[in-house]
Amino acid sequence: MITAWEPTMTGVLRLPSGRLVRGRGLRHPLPAGDLPTFALYLLGYEPPPVAWEARWLRWPDFWLPSDRTAAADALREAWVRAEDERVEIACAGGLGRTGTALACLAVLDGVPSDKAVPYVREHYASHAVETPWQRRFVSRFRLPPAP
Repeated sequence: MITAWEPTMTGVLRLPSGRLVRGRGLRHPLPAGDLPTFALYLLGYEPPPVAWEARWLRWPDFWLPSDRTAAADALREAWVRAEDERVEIACAGGLGRTGTALACLAVLDGVPSDKAVPYVREHYASHAVETPWQRRFVSRFRLPPAP
């Protein structure tokens, strides 16, 4: 059985369902402690390989995902896996793209889309979701149909 993230660890967001997801900036050193079992990397370029299962979503800095359907699928996968795995969501700085993705996970977890950015700013990082178009992306994000 996989143990969850330590809830008090830096960057760990507790969703209303109790799922724990770690957000982080890849510019910063890997935090001490348990490693992710699955990671979703939000970058404009392919990230280097890691020792855990990872998925790359092309998402340029300060912008939106290049493929919104792929983004919805990847976010849904991360949310499902966070029920019993250590899921990490990361971009270069850990605020804009990561905050946007975490806000979308909050929507998947039942937070109304107009409340998801404030939820992430309160429980993850006060400057998360950096641009107006990232906030609009979250406000329009909807639960994709189950596969």
